[in-house]
Amino acid sequence: MGLVVSHDRAAALVRADRAAGRTVALANGCFDLLHVGHVRYLRGAAAEADRLLVAVNGDRSVAALKGSGRPVQAAAERAEILAALEMVDYVVIFEEATVAGLLERLRPDVHCKGTDYTAETVPEREVVRAYGGRTAIVGDPKDHSTRDLLSRIAGARPE
Repeated sequence: MGLVVSHDRAAALVRADRAAGRTVALANGCFDLLHVGHVRYLRGAAAEADRLLVAVNGDRSVAALKGSGRPVQAAAERAEILAALEMVDYVVIFEEATVAGLLERLRPDVHCKGTDYTAETVPEREVVRAYGGRTAIVGDPKDHSTRDLLSRIAGARPE
């Protein structure tokens, strides 16, 4: 089971992993309602390195990105759910609009993004390139979304 940690603890864990010769991948997202697309993305990210660190958008940034009524679940709960997944080693919550600051601080070997991006369209690609990391596009085609899931739930009729 993974750990939900502070930014300081994440930095210490990444340093310890590096000292032990392990590589670290960082995946990030809102993960508001966990679905199969998230699982496939995280599985792909975990395959890129020895350790997987997941950075979860905080509640304010999810609301700014996704709009009214989001997030459905609080950041602490989303982080706990992610930490329970076998492929996840560490989870941190970040409140900034992007994960760039966390990438600069932690300098993971690999920054993983989903297939709705290309290596050229990842917003943080220059940050990762500047410290010598690499960007990997992982997961299945973007055929699943929390927005679609919420629409299906809202349209469901009680039996």
